[in-house]
Amino acid sequence: MIRTTPPPVRDPASPFTKLTRRGLVLGAAAFVAGCQTMPGGSPVAGLAVASRAPGAANARPGTAGAVNPNAPTGPDLAYYTEMYAALPYERFPVPAVDVRKIDRRFLRQEVADPTGERPGTLVVDTSGPFLYLVRENGRAMRYGIGVGKDGFSWSGRADIPLKREWPTWTPPAEMIARRPELEPYRNGMEPGLENPLGARALYLFSNGRDTIYRIHGTNEPWSIGKALSSGCIRLFNQDIIDLYNRVPRGSIVVVKPHEGAAYAV
Repeated sequence: MIRTTPPPVRDPASPFTKLTRRGLVLGAAAFVAGCQTMPGGSPVAGLAVASRAPGAANARPGTAGAVNPNAPTGPDLAYYTEMYAALPYERFPVPAVDVRKIDRRFLRQEVADPTGERPGTLVVDTSGPFLYLVRENGRAMRYGIGVGKDGFSWSGRADIPLKREWPTWTPPAEMIARRPELEPYRNGMEPGLENPLGARALYLFSNGRDTIYRIHGTNEPWSIGKALSSGCIRLFNQDIIDLYNRVPRGSIVVVKPHEGAAYAV
């Protein structure tokens, strides 16, 4: 059962007022690594999926048959199986997520809003790790996320001036210099299931400047709830599509610092 807490009173002295220059520098450093998987996952998130057996993307390599002891059961299993079903009518058909392999905490669900932010605000709790979309009447939609170690060093406020369906991914020159096998993608990797940004991407800016951070999809469901990428915030493809449809351009994003779980669950 998900435990919720009443929305806290917002602290007027909150440090989440704007992105600092140091935060932007750290963010740029994270982007040099570029929304990729840390050691233990694919070399770059999603690049190895095409060579896997069908359904293998639902589990971390080496754990393809593992059932999560905290996965939904009974009626909840049927509910979440439908929520994370395949999306065959997408530009690139999205495979289903096997929710039996996922801790139910990281599946999309409405909860009492613990953030105290205005409705329409996105709050990223990198320690949870969760993303909250604040709604009316003290409620929030909560999504499980995957985060990156470099992302822990950045916190603040941003907005979303750009959204993309099936975005192109372009590795920075610094990454290509370190990893020559990425040379074919110097001018951008075409959209698709192998693309590290997944089905959708939300681009975070501050004061008109690109923070280099993205909220995006992933075709590696096993990475949700873990710190495996080098920077950006990843969601199940089904969840980033849902979030994309709910969030208009200009929405505010608050990224909380990595100082232990920000909210009780």
